[in-house]
Amino acid sequence: MSETSTINLGPSANPNAKPTDFDFLKVIGKGSFGKVLLAKRRSDCKFYAVKVLQKKTILKKKELFFHLQRERSFLEPRARFYSAEVASAIGYLHSQNIIYRDLKPENILLDCQGHVVLTDFGLCKEGMEQEETTCTFCGTPEYLAPEVLKKQPYDRTVDWWCLGAVLYEMLYGLPPFYSGDVSQMYDNILKQPLQLPGGKTTAACDILRGLLHKDQHARLGSKADFLEIKNHVFFSPINWDDLYHKRISPPYNPNVAGPGDLRHFDPEFTQEAVPNSVGRTPDLNTSSASTSNAFLGFSYAPSEDDFLS
Repeated sequence: MSETSTINLGPSANPNAKPTDFDFLKVIGKGSFGKVLLAKRRSDCKFYAVKVLQKKTILKKKELFFHLQRERSFLEPRARFYSAEVASAIGYLHSQNIIYRDLKPENILLDCQGHVVLTDFGLCKEGMEQEETTCTFCGTPEYLAPEVLKKQPYDRTVDWWCLGAVLYEMLYGLPPFYSGDVSQMYDNILKQPLQLPGGKTTAACDILRGLLHKDQHARLGSKADFLEIKNHVFFSPINWDDLYHKRISPPYNPNVAGPGDLRHFDPEFTQEAVPNSVGRTPDLNTSSASTSNAFLGFSYAPSEDDFLS
C-alpha cells in the first residue's frame, strides 16, 4: 500500500519535517482516504495527530463528536462553549486571510483538558482578502453552503454557514438539512426553510437563523466577520479574553493522563499495527514525474517505488 503523511506543524515550525522525525505510536482513526496516527516528535516529545493518506485512492477518486454521537445532542451551555472556541479559531484563520472550508464534526477534536482543537487544513484557501471570492467546489455534503452547491463565487462567510451547521448538529443531533438521499439533502439546503424544533432559547434560534441564512450577503458574519459572531447575544455569557487564554473550564473533562492516553479511542483502531512504511524517508530525487506532480505541495511525497511492501 502506498502511503504518505501530511505533517503540518504550524507556521513557525520546521517546514522540512519528515516521517523520521517522529515515533508513530498508535492508529487512532480511519477515513475514506487513509489513517490517523498518534505521533511523538523526537526532538521535543510533543504529540501530533498525523493523517496518513493512501495516494492511489486519492488519484482514483481525484474527537469531540464521539461524544456527540454518544449523547445525541448537547445542552446549550456546552454547545456554546465548543462553538465559541471553534468560532475563535475560524476568526483567527480569517484574520490571516485563510478560509477553512471544511468545518465539520470530524475535524473538531478535544485536547486532554477538553478544549477544542481544529484539525485537517487540507481544503484551506490562503491569500483570501476580505472581499475576495473563490469558486472551487469542495467540502463535505452535509455542511456545504448554498453558494458552493450553486457553484457561485463565495467568500469567507462559507465558514460561518458551516459553524451554523455544526452548532445546529450539537443542539439537535443532526445537520440542519440532513437527508439520507444526498440529492434530496442538496435540494433541502438550496430550497427548504430552516426548521428549528422547540426547546431552544430565542438567542440560539436567532444565531442559527443568522449563520444559516441562504444568502451569503445577508448571513451573520458577512459585514464584520468574526466580530459579528462575538457580539451576538447567544455568546453574551462568554468572556472572549478568558476564552482565548483558556481560563474558562471546559464543560467536559476527558480525564486523561496526557496526550498519549488513548482511553477514548476505539480499540478497533488502537490495536491495529502502525504501518512500517510510515516512518521511512526515501530519496525524493528518485520520485517519478507523474507521482511528484500529482502531490505538489504535500509535506512529504515519496515515489510509488519506495513502497513495495
